[in-house]
Amino acid sequence: MKELIEYFLLFGNLNQQQTDLISNKATELNLSKDEYFSEAGKIARQVGFIIEGITRVCYYNNKGEEVTKYFIDENNLVVDFESFDNEICSTAYVQAITDCKLIVFSKKDWQELLDTIVGWDTIVHKIISKALMQKVARRSPLVTEDATERYLKFLEIYPNVVNRVPLSYIASYLGITQSSLSRIRKNIR
Repeated sequence: MKELIEYFLLFGNLNQQQTDLISNKATELNLSKDEYFSEAGKIARQVGFIIEGITRVCYYNNKGEEVTKYFIDENNLVVDFESFDNEICSTAYVQAITDCKLIVFSKKDWQELLDTIVGWDTIVHKIISKALMQKVARRSPLVTEDATERYLKFLEIYPNVVNRVPLSYIASYLGITQSSLSRIRKNIR
């Protein structure tokens, strides 16, 4: 719980009573490898904070191929905010790619935090803004750089991920085949 509170404090001030309320509303959730935190076609019902493990956000393209959009590792929130906030079906899956330990909030409890804690909406807005900026910064090289540069950028962006997830997911994220990724990895060693 300490990690979660420290995370929120990066985005705003909270007093002891507010942090106690956050702690009381939170529950722990363990996801096994390959289990889904949320699924396409369903409404996201919870906000999570990853204590241990890595998740990925993925979807199926019009050819039926699985595409990894990005990874979320420790000390980050995990939620499809558009689905969660607007109560609409998600277009992507959030899947545990390692065993994960999360702290989660239900929609009802998250709303209660918004209604009760003065400034909570500002903290949430700052978290969402940071996440959007990270998403753009992470996706931009995938459009403009060659495969080797994209992989090197991946290593920079996700230093804690590379040895913990299947190469097929990394290749999918980079938009290349697994054999191309193997060649790139061999050439840069």
